Amino acid sequence: MSAQYDKMKQKLLTRKRELEEILKGLAEEKVVDSEVQDPGDQAAAATSEDIIISIQANEYEEYRMITKALHAMQEGTYGLCIDCGAPIAEKRLLLYPNATRCIACQEVAEES
Repeated sequence: MSAQYDKMKQKLLTRKRELEEILKGLAEEKVVDSEVQDPGDQAAAATSEDIIISIQANEYEEYRMITKALHAMQEGTYGLCIDCGAPIAEKRLLLYPNATRCIACQEVAEES
């Protein structure tokens, strides 16, 4: 799985860099204008700010999961289910390289 492992690691590193740029851009994005706004502008600005915060939270969660996957690679535990310890299917890791559970355990976790 060495070639596949390297492919997954590169995919994770590339996505990590992309997320760093996205998060940096979101943190620097100015939503509220300092000039006086009418109530409609204020409502639109508040909605935009809520959307940015939501996107930022989702992107940060993915970033956190990628960081954990890269750490697991360093520790030698990458590709092992965090619940049962069984190997995660290579096909699953290729599609979702930051997966932490095998399919069976992921289904149980989603049902809970």
